Formats: sequence, structure tokens, C-alpha cells
Amino acid sequence: MQIIETVSGTAVPLLLDDIDTDRIIPARYLRCVTFDGLGEHAFEDDRQQDSRHPFNDPRFQGSSVLVAGRNFGCGSSREHAPQSLLRWGIKAIVAESFAEIFFGNCTSLGIPCVCASRADIDKLGAAIQADPKLVVSVDLMAGEVRAGSICVKVTMADSARLSLTTGQWDFLGQLLDNKHGIAATAAKLPYLNHFAAS
Repeated sequence: MQIIETVSGTAVPLLLDDIDTDRIIPARYLRCVTFDGLGEHAFEDDRQQDSRHPFNDPRFQGSSVLVAGRNFGCGSSREHAPQSLLRWGIKAIVAESFAEIFFGNCTSLGIPCVCASRADIDKLGAAIQADPKLVVSVDLMAGEVRAGSICVKVTMADSARLSLTTGQWDFLGQLLDNKHGIAATAAKLPYLNHFAAS
């Protein structure tokens, strides 16, 4: 299982409020069979309408931390939204607040979502704009986000923090770690043994 305690990397600032999942990934991309390739379409409509969108800005390409505003990920509960951000390269999100279902979908993908005050969000955003190479560290154990000389306190639901820092979020990893237990249970199931024998 993959334990996530700290995520560090450069950051992309998107200090807007009420960004809904349809803006994160337009509805026409929900018909995909797999999530592969969704990253290139993250914020596609916004990016086409505004060439200055941070996801278009070469200075922020390769960033792994997203800094956003209030109520990030609101709207419909499409899991394609966090999938597209993950595939674009986002590994952690710092925002003033999150829509609940979006927050849960991110946690189940191993993307920590932490909340900071608006003043601290603005401070982080300004520092990132001033120095796009600035490394931002999201520390789940300390409950802090650090960027150069800036250190801000962040909050996160205890259940989500525990899930990420113990690897419990990684359901596939849990299954793979327990192959012997799965095989032992399967051996006890009469309908599986019946088919194996015939």
C-alpha cells in the first residue's frame, strides 16, 4: 500500500472560487472507456477561452500542487474531474474549501486536499506567481504547507488524513498485499470450488 505523508513540487495557482467539475473536465469527455488521456483535457474549455489560464502557462507546466479558492470541485459528482487533474500531474490540492464528493473522490485516488484560510491561500498564490520554480510541500503529518519562507497551517478531515498516511486509501494495494487471505477465502467458497473441480 502507498503511504502519503508529504507531497512536494512546484505549484500552479488558480485562485478562483466555485470551480465546478464541468469546468475541470467538460462533459463531452465523460464518455471515455478509461481515464487515460483525460489529463490533456483538464480545464479545456477555460483554457481555450483564455490563453492566460494557468494550465496554459509554460511556467506552471509539470506542477504537482494546485492552489485554488473556495468550494473547489462543486457541481456534479463526476470522478473524471480528479482523474483528469491526477493525469495532468496534480498530486495535492490546497484550497479554501472543497465540495464534499470531490474531496472524497480525490482521497480515494491518493490526492490530498487540504484547506487553508483565504489570506494564506492568497499569500501562497502570490509567492508562486512571483517564483514559479518555488517548491511547495504539503505536509499531512504536520498539518502545514511550506513554500520557501512561508509556512501556513492547513486542515483536513481526520478520516482522510488517516486513510492517506496509513495507505488505507489504496484499495488495490490492500488487495495485492492480502493475496494469501483472498486465496484462503476463495478456497472456502463452495461455488468457486465447484467450478474449479469441473
